[in-house]
Amino acid sequence: MSTSKRDVTRISHNTKIVATLGPGSNDVQLLEDMIRVGGLNVVRFNFSHGTAEFHQENARIVREAAKRSGQEVAILADLQGPKIRVGKIAGGSIQLNKGEKLVLDAALEGEGTREAVGLDYRDLPNDVKSGDVLWLDDGLLTLTVDAVEGSKIITTVENSHVLKSNKGINKRGGGLSAGALTEKDFRDLKTAIAIGCDYLALSFVKSAEDLNTARAKVEEEMKGSTAVRPGLVSKIERVEAIENLDEIILASDGIMVARGDLAVEVGHAAVPALQKRMIRRARELRRFSITATQMMESMITNPVPTRAEVSDVANAVLDGTDAVMCSAETAVGAYPFETVTQMATICATAEKEQDSLIGVEGLMEDHVVSTNLAIAAGAVGVARAIDAKAIVALTESGSTAFEISRHNIQLPIFALTPSISAQRRMAMYRGVRPMILATSTDHDTALREVEAMLVDRKILSSGDQYIITSGSKMRETGSTNTLEVFTVQ
Repeated sequence: MSTSKRDVTRISHNTKIVATLGPGSNDVQLLEDMIRVGGLNVVRFNFSHGTAEFHQENARIVREAAKRSGQEVAILADLQGPKIRVGKIAGGSIQLNKGEKLVLDAALEGEGTREAVGLDYRDLPNDVKSGDVLWLDDGLLTLTVDAVEGSKIITTVENSHVLKSNKGINKRGGGLSAGALTEKDFRDLKTAIAIGCDYLALSFVKSAEDLNTARAKVEEEMKGSTAVRPGLVSKIERVEAIENLDEIILASDGIMVARGDLAVEVGHAAVPALQKRMIRRARELRRFSITATQMMESMITNPVPTRAEVSDVANAVLDGTDAVMCSAETAVGAYPFETVTQMATICATAEKEQDSLIGVEGLMEDHVVSTNLAIAAGAVGVARAIDAKAIVALTESGSTAFEISRHNIQLPIFALTPSISAQRRMAMYRGVRPMILATSTDHDTALREVEAMLVDRKILSSGDQYIITSGSKMRETGSTNTLEVFTVQ
């Protein structure tokens, strides 16, 4: 489809949109249009699929589209994690009927049959006992464990269902011992770093130790490099992760509310309240959050979302999430551009009501409040008091802009940085509009350059009041110590 046939009129919104790349969307022109319309801020690479060469080419496509659009986006590399799945089945599937017995055999080589099905996760017999409940295929098939005999798990089928090859397994209440990182993940981590990913997402995180392991691997891979390390995103999809939520959040740069596997482990009804709790807690602990899974699922095949999907996205926005995510909708769906456009429209509409509905959420009190945090809080307070048009953060790393965004203010936060890596990372932060500007090292000259740029881009006009946060020593990371109010002449 040509650009002239797509309406790329920009939709302004604070909540960021993460779209998964795949055969349905890895096209430079399509991605450029998705960025221009304001519907694409972060591109997710799903490392469950594709070769290193496939991801390298996709990274080239994304960077080219961003360059053409004039707006950088972040790349989120999503590692697969442990494959807790059944193995291949002869003929691709078997019909199971309620009351039948099914054997899961970790030692089985080759294709499974009605008598026994193999396991990709060979340690499952060590993790279950008689009476445990296993959910397969996203909870569509329930098995009760009768006994464990060596490598074999003898189960009773609780509901009739067609079981297909390679379907996932969850245990009610959690307790599977598989670690968050596999040998495949370590190989994929190298690829992700090589293509310059801005964030790494870890699947099936259980504790802060998983994050420590991942950071150590990143450091090992990037030893001697001056490049910015990718931020770590914990996917919250296990019961254990809920139990260790605070320590995981604090060990991460952000979290993903991964509602698919989480719903199977804790029950679907528990997920909405957990979603609200996780988003709130991430903000309180000064981390970002992404809400994911089936947000616009019907748009895989339909050009418009259902009303339930619209409500789902809007409620995540009202909960205060930093970003909402598409998976198959943009990876293999028929309407990737329409999906992100609809999502952007929903975000923009929900945000209009946000201040009146939830106001500003409290942040965790630190025993020692840094100057950076104090400046961020002050900028928000002053902006509200004087009804400022915008908050402008001169930032090297993006940390000040991020701290301002934690206050959930609906005012746009323009983050001006000389660093492309910082610009890309800030694409994830709610309300932050990252822009490249290599300012003068002279403080007063830099402030004049900032105003000239914002006026030239028609962001500010004569008579507008705005806030600037900066460092008295310009162009130094961590030096923000100044808050000033200006009026455009």
